[in-house]
Amino acid sequence: MTEELPKILLAEDDTDMRRFLVKALQNAGFKVISYDNGLSAYQRLREEPFELLLTDIVMPEMDGIELARRASELDPDIKIMFITGFAAVALNADTAAPRNAKVLSKPVHLRDLVNEVQKLLAA
Repeated sequence: MTEELPKILLAEDDTDMRRFLVKALQNAGFKVISYDNGLSAYQRLREEPFELLLTDIVMPEMDGIELARRASELDPDIKIMFITGFAAVALNADTAAPRNAKVLSKPVHLRDLVNEVQKLLAA
């Protein structure tokens, strides 16, 4: 019996950043599905469960905070991590972001990202 790889849904509108993150996470042993906007990512979430939603905050179509909020409604157990150049926005008490979401600021070091993802998934 093979251990299922944790599945990560990545939403990031910057193509280079997205490729970079996908590669790093796949190299660390995760299965990654990625989208360049929140709406497409949300539609995928409705089709299958993921262990982790890794999302940028500022994106076209649907921002990361809205995506995270809807993802939590679909699956209260999903882990959420924001990667953003606007950490202050994510941590603002007024935002609708799920309270237990983790925030990593860009530029993010791959080693830190992978460590944080592993910690979050192990929690």
